[in-house]
Amino acid sequence: MRTYHIITYGCQMNENDSEKLAKMLTDLGYEATQDPRSAAILVMNTCSVRENADDKFFGNLGYMKNLKKETGMLIAVCGCMMQQEHIVAKIMKNYPFVDVLFGTHNIEEFPALLSQRLASGKAAYKVKTEGGAIAEGIGAKRRYAYKAYVTIMQGCNNFCSYCIVPYTRGRERSRKATDILQEIKALADDGVKEMMLLGQNVNSYGIADGFKETFPDLLRQINDIEGIQRIRFMTSHPKDLSAELIEAMAECDKVCKHLHLPLQSGSSRILSLMNRRYDQAHYLSLIEQIKTRIPAIGLTTDIIVGFPGESEEDFEETMNVIKTVRFDSAYTFIFSPRKGTKAAEYVYDLDKDTIQRRFQRLLDTQKVISGENNAALLNKEVEVLAEGPSKSDITRQSGRTDDNRIVNFVGEAKAGEMAKVLITHTKSFYLEGVEKKH
Repeated sequence: MRTYHIITYGCQMNENDSEKLAKMLTDLGYEATQDPRSAAILVMNTCSVRENADDKFFGNLGYMKNLKKETGMLIAVCGCMMQQEHIVAKIMKNYPFVDVLFGTHNIEEFPALLSQRLASGKAAYKVKTEGGAIAEGIGAKRRYAYKAYVTIMQGCNNFCSYCIVPYTRGRERSRKATDILQEIKALADDGVKEMMLLGQNVNSYGIADGFKETFPDLLRQINDIEGIQRIRFMTSHPKDLSAELIEAMAECDKVCKHLHLPLQSGSSRILSLMNRRYDQAHYLSLIEQIKTRIPAIGLTTDIIVGFPGESEEDFEETMNVIKTVRFDSAYTFIFSPRKGTKAAEYVYDLDKDTIQRRFQRLLDTQKVISGENNAALLNKEVEVLAEGPSKSDITRQSGRTDDNRIVNFVGEAKAGEMAKVLITHTKSFYLEGVEKKH
C-alpha cells in the first residue's frame, strides 16, 4: 500500500499547507497513515519562527535517516525553513538522504518534484526566492469536516526586527475576493460551519495589490454566505487595525467576538526597537475602542520576554499593560534571535536567570487573570461548537465558545454541532459544564 505521513511544525498557515499537501498525495493514490514508520513518503513541513522549532526539526530529521534505511521511505522537506539559504545548504551537506525539498512559494510543484525524484532516482530540490500570485485551485484534505482554513493573503511587509516571516513567506499578496468567496461558498455547501481566514496580517488585505475591497468589506461579504455559522481570522497587526474592522466585527453576526492582537511588548521603547510602528498608548486606545464597541470581546495576544535591551522598567511596562487589558490568554515566548533579522544583530545583554524570572512572573500573572476572567462565567450558559471528545477526558466532549474559550462538557453533541452548555466549573485555561437540552 502506498502511504504518506505529514509532520507539521508551526502556525495555522502551515497546517493549511499540510492539508493541501495531503490532498496532492491523495490525488496521486497515496493513503494517510498515522504511523511515520509505515509511510512510503514522509513530509516534514517546517517552521522558522523560533530556534527551538529549527532544533526540533533537525533532531527529527536525524532520526528519520535510520528509519529511511530500514523502510526505504522517501523524505520530503518543505515550509519556511527551506526559504533560508543556510538551512538548505546545511541539509545538502549534512542530510543528503532528503529526497525532495521545496519552499513556501512553490508548494503547488510538490507532485512534479516527487514525480521527478521517482523517475530519476535523484534528489529533487527547488526553492523560489520570490513569491508570486497565490496559486488557485489547490484543494485541501481537511482534518475536520466542520471547520476549514481559508488563506486570504500571504506574506508580510512589516519587517519587525525580530521576525523572519517576511523573508520566508515573502511580501504581502492577496487573493481576489471573488476567488475567496467562491472557495468559502463551496466549503459551506460541503457542510463546513466555521471558517478560519488566514494571513500574516489580515488587516492589510488587498492594500499591496491595490484592491478596492478592504478586509472589513470581505468580512461582510463572507457573513452573507448561507450555511456558515462562525467566521474567525488571524493574525491582526495593531498598526493596521481600523475602526471599520471593529465596526464590521460588531455588526456581522457570524464573525466571532474574539480578537488575537499581538502586543509583543508593553514598552514603547522596546516596541520601537522591534519596529512594530505603534506605541503603548496606541495599543491601549485600540483596546478601549474594541471593548466599548464589543463589550463581550475575547482578547488574546502574543508577548516576547527578554528582547535585547529590555530593562526592568520595560518589563514592568509590559506587566502594566497585561493588568490593564486583562487578556483572556497570552502566548508568551522568550526572545529567539533569527539569522537574517535586524534584532539578531542587537547586543543580547540579558542573563538567562533574569529572563526566566520575568518569563515566569508573566506566566503566573496571566494565569491568575485568565482564571478570574473564566470564573465570571460560572453558572452561565454559553454556546459551544463541539469539536469531539476531550483530549484530557474522552468521557467528555470538547468545544469552543464564540469568544474562543475551550469548554469540556458532559453531553451528546457531536463534532460540528452547536450546543448550549451550562458552566459548572472554571479553570485558568478552560471551562467545564453540562449540555443543556432545550
